[in-house]
Amino acid sequence: MPVKCCFYRSPTTETTAWSENMDTLLANQAGLDAFRTFLKSEFSEENVDFWLACEDFKKTESAEKIASKARMIYSEFIVADAPKEINIDFSTRDVISRNITEPTVRCFDEAQKLVYSLMAKDSFPRFLKSEIYRKLVNSQQVGTHKKWLPFL
Repeated sequence: MPVKCCFYRSPTTETTAWSENMDTLLANQAGLDAFRTFLKSEFSEENVDFWLACEDFKKTESAEKIASKARMIYSEFIVADAPKEINIDFSTRDVISRNITEPTVRCFDEAQKLVYSLMAKDSFPRFLKSEIYRKLVNSQQVGTHKKWLPFL
């Protein structure tokens, strides 16, 4: 029986897909790891850490856990001189500070939007131009050239 063949071109590489939008990047563990590495190099990894903490926090159902997690997020990211203090405006910080006594799963939403916007408009475009991202794209492109696939 003769062997038929065709040429198969790999679909868009995973790393190239990350450039479409930041949500695609953040939803992929390898993309998130690469972005975090980049943010560490710029001394701003607290932004993605805060965003992820908020995403996890919003899934919390128990009122007791909401209060506990809210205090942890507040002390780690919001309070002045926090270990991973995020850069947010005074009014947003003030609202959170007043509401932390009776937190809800939405108490960090405004700060999370601000941090996401900062990453999307500032850090993400720089990440796409970074050596870290270029190396990842180049390493995947090496393995995605046309491949010969035999079919019987």
